[in-house]
Amino acid sequence: MKKILLLTDFSENSWNAIDYATELFKEESCTFYIVNAYSKIIYEAIHLSDHPSERSVENTVQLDVLTNLKHIKKSLEYANVNKNHHFEIIAAFGTITEVTSEIVASKKIDLIVMGTKGTTAAKEVFLGSNAVRIIKAIKNCPVVVIPSSFSLISHPLHIAFATEFTHFYSKEELTPLIDLAIHNSAKIDIVHIPKQAGSLSEEQKFNSEILQEYFNAINSYVHTIKMGDSIASTLQSFAEKSNVDLLAMLNYRHSFLEKLTREPVIKNIAFYSKIPFMVLPEIGMSTSFSKIGKDISKRDQNLIKDTV
Repeated sequence: MKKILLLTDFSENSWNAIDYATELFKEESCTFYIVNAYSKIIYEAIHLSDHPSERSVENTVQLDVLTNLKHIKKSLEYANVNKNHHFEIIAAFGTITEVTSEIVASKKIDLIVMGTKGTTAAKEVFLGSNAVRIIKAIKNCPVVVIPSSFSLISHPLHIAFATEFTHFYSKEELTPLIDLAIHNSAKIDIVHIPKQAGSLSEEQKFNSEILQEYFNAINSYVHTIKMGDSIASTLQSFAEKSNVDLLAMLNYRHSFLEKLTREPVIKNIAFYSKIPFMVLPEIGMSTSFSKIGKDISKRDQNLIKDTV
């Protein structure tokens, strides 16, 4: 049974993400943990009295949070037709990253689903601030971020996986993505945005071949596309032109994802993620695998030299 953590702040945006998750896994056995994290910053802003004690304010806010969570649970249980869907609610004091990290570990969560508006006041960003915090903080669980404007009309049939082929992916890292693609009979486009024009290095070729082997049970194809103004705008353009339903990346050092979350707004053009975004965690063993990949690439180069 899958264990899925649903983060909510009781906004329409988070409701949209909850709807997406329950619909995406409507035919599977799942336990959904509906979680709200509240902190001192939040409850100090509530005017319960002129000078309420900190403990009384916290307790009052907790009761309010639990009431809202119970309402969500009741609504989901009423509307849900899958008897193998179970819902649990958690109201926890702490930052969103602290609470999420603790629940992922204690409940052995398989997937986190949350919403994002993608906008902050006058600035447009690729992801909302809470989504970025979760992605940066949670290193052991996949995260799917759902934009506020997105509705799940049909299951994801077209997935884009962005890579530079500089990382040796382990099968374990890609398993959540592979399972999702197989379950939905989706195709995967491996999207490569080279840093500069030219052929792939031996290491990149090796990583590309291994990646395609992992996807051998899936309809997949490699696309090499030219970098535009930014990684974000380049990927968004590809997603729109190719009718992509889900964009996926792996979170590792110097990855596309790391660069995306640091990109400034380009020429003040409004841009934000318009499709669900899946972030896969790096498995520790992949570091050693990467070294193996590099060693194999060097060995291949030496063999080529020896035969010349």
